Amino acid sequence: MDYRVMKDNELFLLTDKAGDIPPNHSYGLGLYKKDTRFLSDLSLTINGEKPILLSSEADSNYISSVLLTNPHITNGDKVVLWRESIEIKRVRFLYHDVFYETIKVKSYHPKSVDFSISLSFEADFSDMFIVRGFQNGKVGQKTGQTTIDNSITLTYEGSDENKRETNISWETDQDTTVVDNKVTIPFSLSHQEEKQITFKICPSINNDPIPNNSVEDALAQSAQVHRDWNKQLPTIKTDHLPFQRLINRGFNDLHTLLTDVGQGKFPVAGLPWFGVPFGRDSLIAALQLLPFQPEIAKGTLRTMAHYQGKVKDEWRDEEPGKIMHEIRYGELANTNQIPFNPYYGTIDATPLFLVLMSEYLKWTDDIKFLEELLPNIEAALSWIDEYGDRDGDGFVEYFRGSSKGIANQGWKDSEDSIVHRNGDLAHAPIALAEVQGYVYHAKTGMADFYEAINKHQEAQQLKEQAVQLKQNFDEKFWMENQNFYAIALDKEKKQVGTLTSNPGHALFSGLIKDNRINSVVDSLTSGNMFSGFGIRTMGEGEAGYNPMSYHDGSVWPHDNSMILLGMGKVGKQKEAMKVIEGLAKAAGHFEYDRLPELFCGYNQSLGKPVPYPVACSPQAWAAGAPLTFIQTMLGLFPDRFSKELELAPALMDGMNELHIEDLPLGEGKLSFSVIRGSNEFTLDIKKNSTGFSIKQNHMCSTV
Repeated sequence: MDYRVMKDNELFLLTDKAGDIPPNHSYGLGLYKKDTRFLSDLSLTINGEKPILLSSEADSNYISSVLLTNPHITNGDKVVLWRESIEIKRVRFLYHDVFYETIKVKSYHPKSVDFSISLSFEADFSDMFIVRGFQNGKVGQKTGQTTIDNSITLTYEGSDENKRETNISWETDQDTTVVDNKVTIPFSLSHQEEKQITFKICPSINNDPIPNNSVEDALAQSAQVHRDWNKQLPTIKTDHLPFQRLINRGFNDLHTLLTDVGQGKFPVAGLPWFGVPFGRDSLIAALQLLPFQPEIAKGTLRTMAHYQGKVKDEWRDEEPGKIMHEIRYGELANTNQIPFNPYYGTIDATPLFLVLMSEYLKWTDDIKFLEELLPNIEAALSWIDEYGDRDGDGFVEYFRGSSKGIANQGWKDSEDSIVHRNGDLAHAPIALAEVQGYVYHAKTGMADFYEAINKHQEAQQLKEQAVQLKQNFDEKFWMENQNFYAIALDKEKKQVGTLTSNPGHALFSGLIKDNRINSVVDSLTSGNMFSGFGIRTMGEGEAGYNPMSYHDGSVWPHDNSMILLGMGKVGKQKEAMKVIEGLAKAAGHFEYDRLPELFCGYNQSLGKPVPYPVACSPQAWAAGAPLTFIQTMLGLFPDRFSKELELAPALMDGMNELHIEDLPLGEGKLSFSVIRGSNEFTLDIKKNSTGFSIKQNHMCSTV
């Protein structure tokens, strides 16, 4: 990862590894809030020279440090500053939408030495879509800058009539000078003497109040927030250290990606470019986290319900009952120059909204919460039948209405992702295999909910629709010649027969007929689909296959996680373990054991996974993927109606113990251990206040 990224709520910082935001950087580095860049230049120099990077650390998620030193600086024949004589340490963190940075300088020169540190600041207030080169449009203008004492304020009046400001202030015992937004601090240090300066940078929209926390208080409060998060989670311990690191990283990254826009905390999609509510991404990440922290599912569902479509609006691909795809807050969205306020061009977010709802109910038995959102549930179910099924054939398909919308509206949303075996691109309306699985899951899950609230007629109707969908799906999507399901049906209702990962999602939903399960699982774990590091998005050898592509041969951890949940649910843990071990091996090759959004689909002959050049990291549903490994390995799928949880524990190679304490379930918490024996895995229940009876299925042996 050639950048450093940090986030707190709606503020995120994207810098190079030295901690700088060089002006006109091609990757769009900056300090962003609500899709606006509030810092486009943050450059540190020593005596006017760029320092040398020694190390750059961002392991803890909430605080980052950069270690620098000076180059050899001369003036003619005179040495002004001997190389590597000054240590420069930048310590930064974000808290309550404020960016704090403390710069510490320490001299290792044997004599007293004089030098200066300068920081230059600039803000272009560019909309993120303009920064990334996706759009242009009518924008506002900078309205000035003010320097008063130890502060600089940069101002901008947007075309959306919002006033934006970047407020920069600093604290130091040193004298400072400011010229053209460059702050210069002279230092005179003796041997091993250390001094520091602290900067506080606060974006403001329409005169948002500027917090007056000291840097010490803000840092202490930020650290406490992270400790509180960890206390809310169940304790997971294993003797398999790489897996332990993977789980810890997943929990920490998901916490970093949590945001609250008024309806409760939920995970945004990912950094650096998707730190906003996303229907599909947020729902899937909340689903991955559900067994460990169900409150996040509630915040996610409430957020999606709040923005649920109410009218038919082709510009935004909005329809009544539809769950949004993405919301943006920048100047172009606010002035309706782009349709993202919010945009609804997604075919799967609406059924996934109901999938998360039904899975939340299974884990928590929280009927009251679902009753609270009953109007939203009914609207989503109506959308599936009225708008999702465009032609009444029983399948949900997508078609773009907006001129600036997204063409392919499933999770593989790149323009070349739905391709026939002869290499021709499929044309919309398109019915995707995994979407039919989500719809089946939604209708069966909501049927159970309706039964629980005595809406028996509605429940029966949903059950009948689900039975018919399962039959129709098998008839229309099954490819006898490939012993697998098509990725989609195109506008002519022809199968898009390319071998892809998409149908694997339907294992979790229960849409796959029992007599097809073995074939589907075998195909997904075969050599052309499984790279050794994970299941590819498209099979090697297909006409559209490209291991370097975004969706046509790469490996996406979240895609694998949805398939793994299905494998665990249908008892295919041996095959699941192969995939889990591949992904765990891949994670060890990425910085901080962090699975990225995706990586290239090359096999293990290269020795390690090949990074995808612009993958987001951290990405919410990639961070959540390892959490599904636990659910899959244990067969952890509760049945709230029978009040039974039948575990079928298995552990990956090299793991002999897995201990889980205070897993939230039903009425209380569950604590247990799984120990590898000579012939089978032993389940030891330590505590059970859940109201569920727990038993072990002995189908998994250790040999």
